Amino acid sequence: MSVQRGRVCILVGMAGSGKTSLLERLVDFTHAAGKSSYVINLDPAAHNLPYQANIDIRDTIDYKAVMKEYSLGPNGAILTAANLFATRFDKVISICEQRATEYEYFFVDTPGQIEIFTWSASGMMITEMIASSFSTDILFVMDTPQCQNPQILMSNMLQAVSVLYRSRLNVVLVFNKIDVAPHAPLLKLLTDVNIFQEKLENASNFSSALTSSLNLILQEFYEHLNIVGVSAIQGTGIGDFVNVLQGL
Repeated sequence: MSVQRGRVCILVGMAGSGKTSLLERLVDFTHAAGKSSYVINLDPAAHNLPYQANIDIRDTIDYKAVMKEYSLGPNGAILTAANLFATRFDKVISICEQRATEYEYFFVDTPGQIEIFTWSASGMMITEMIASSFSTDILFVMDTPQCQNPQILMSNMLQAVSVLYRSRLNVVLVFNKIDVAPHAPLLKLLTDVNIFQEKLENASNFSSALTSSLNLILQEFYEHLNIVGVSAIQGTGIGDFVNVLQGL
């Protein structure tokens, strides 16, 4: 299937999941493969980006100045910066529309604090503006070693479900760091309730019962997901990942 030019991929994930490192790898891979990509950074608190951003919120809004001016803590300043940027995001959309025929992918990096983007009014506004102009997918990046704990896995799944139903967009689950821990056992956990229950044997009764119940409820959700495993550090699985994006 040919790639539709101007496809947008919004990367979200829990802090430490490695989404910025994954974005760096995706940019390098697509360029090496002769596929053009355009990158937008929406994290005002990022210190050093490992990729070259075409549009960077930090060029417009000084995160530390916002913190000082409004007497805010770090998270409050990030949210306020996002709100300010959202009010002029129509200009970003206009720039991207002008370049839609030049680029196959538009990658959007979001703040490390997932709730600041996925649960804020500004995050929803930005997502809706993007989705109204481009074919858009949410790439939900997960820390595979952390998710070996079924309760942490379930926390990520609940976040992914919330992103799906809040955005109404296609969500791709991306298990990152498979060079440290494999993601295949996690796929079995998600599809086999008996294996999942066995993994919960050492958890407290209340925690075990709740996590098990949530897993049963989400079985239908799992069936309709695109799931890939990658290593942002080593590059493992990136080619297959891009093939999945091409087939969406």
